[in-house]
Amino acid sequence: MVTQAFAQEAETPTEDNVEAQGADAVHADPTADTHATTEAHGDAHHSDVFPPFDPATFPSQLLWLAISFAALYLLMSKIALPKMGSIIEKRQAMIEADLAAADQARQKTDAAIAAYEKALAEAKAKAQGIANESREAIQADLAAKRGAVEVDLATKVSTAEARIAATKAEALTHVDEIAADTAQALVSQLVGDVNADNVRAAVAKAKE
Repeated sequence: MVTQAFAQEAETPTEDNVEAQGADAVHADPTADTHATTEAHGDAHHSDVFPPFDPATFPSQLLWLAISFAALYLLMSKIALPKMGSIIEKRQAMIEADLAAADQARQKTDAAIAAYEKALAEAKAKAQGIANESREAIQADLAAKRGAVEVDLATKVSTAEARIAATKAEALTHVDEIAADTAQALVSQLVGDVNADNVRAAVAKAKE
């Protein structure tokens, strides 16, 4: 593009050159003035075109485009893309390491939960066994105490019944005497003194 600009400047006539060429053309050819005016108008029209759209600059533009593309390609392939690839690989490795650590933590958590549940089940079973043993021991103690109380009560009842029977038997042995004494006292009050032996004989006879 710079070369083309220099070429255009070299092709563009200056005022001094135009005047000199005009003078020469006047002396050399009467139609030179007409050709100079036409060329000046053509050059003015050519200078109004935007350089990137000028077909005359296409070869240089394509050349610089190829150079820029090659430089950009080399820059991306040799510097940018390897750095990006290494960064992506590092991030991938970090993500995989984090996932592995998370999986290990999950496994440890699952193992801890399983151990806790097992320990809890064992504790419940042990507590149930202790409760059953305690209940059985209490029931056995209560049964033993109840048996002892029942035996004691039965012994006391038997003793009381024996005492009552003895007392009753003893009382029955004195019934005749009591009856004789009572009859003697009544008869004595009614008829006067009475022989005790006669009263006992009468009571014994009445009893038969």
